[in-house]
Amino acid sequence: MAAYIDMSRIPYIPGRLHATNNPYQRYGPKGFMEIKVLNNDNLYVRVDLPGVPDDAIRYRVDAVRQKVVFFSGEETHRDGYKAEDVREYSGTAGLGCDCCEITGVDGVLRMILARVKVKDHDNKCTHFLPPNTGKSGRYDVNSFNWVEVEGHPFVVKGRKDTLASQRTSDGCFHFSVDMPGVCGDDMFVLPNENEIKFYGENKEVHEHDESCRIFLGAVSNRQCCSYGIPLLNHNISWDAEFGVLKVRVSPPPRNNNE
Repeated sequence: MAAYIDMSRIPYIPGRLHATNNPYQRYGPKGFMEIKVLNNDNLYVRVDLPGVPDDAIRYRVDAVRQKVVFFSGEETHRDGYKAEDVREYSGTAGLGCDCCEITGVDGVLRMILARVKVKDHDNKCTHFLPPNTGKSGRYDVNSFNWVEVEGHPFVVKGRKDTLASQRTSDGCFHFSVDMPGVCGDDMFVLPNENEIKFYGENKEVHEHDESCRIFLGAVSNRQCCSYGIPLLNHNISWDAEFGVLKVRVSPPPRNNNE
């Protein structure tokens, strides 16, 4: 049975970006990283590391000042993709104040940073490291100029873009799209003759997230094919894992009479 997708839930303003970190995001929290203070004064940190499984992420707390968590991870290498295209991530999250120290870390892609007061401070701490990135809102509401999409700040090797595409020697076209937080069962590919539409929704929302995120986009026939052949005549296959959708478009079978 075909899955039903309620497209009315997806707010969209032509020519505008919902989030500058992902041009295909249409709804939900923005940014490569999100930091918020919880009711118990711990910190909640969400980090987008598309393509990286939980067991491939490493982290440690700065042993000298107890202020910063260093994290790193490597994207899973998939068949059909070059080894040099595998992304590696490295970044930091933590405190930008002098009055607290980190006492523990729970989780990785979504972290709870327990902290303790080590100095007297009149005001509640509000300075965190690093500042949130990819939060959007930098465009002029009276201007129609397109906003440049931000590259991923934690990528230290490989592409920083949300969308990657390549052609192979056998005539196939591959493209992959980052949809952080979306599992394979909640990604959909909807091809027609002129374009390949894709849709993803992270339905498993963490208790500290504001809401789910919804992604929607399309790759046109002109991008996939060189000969203007309707896309439905091609063999289109796809899979998804760790927040990355990967699509393969193969040439149509040759006619033996040609």
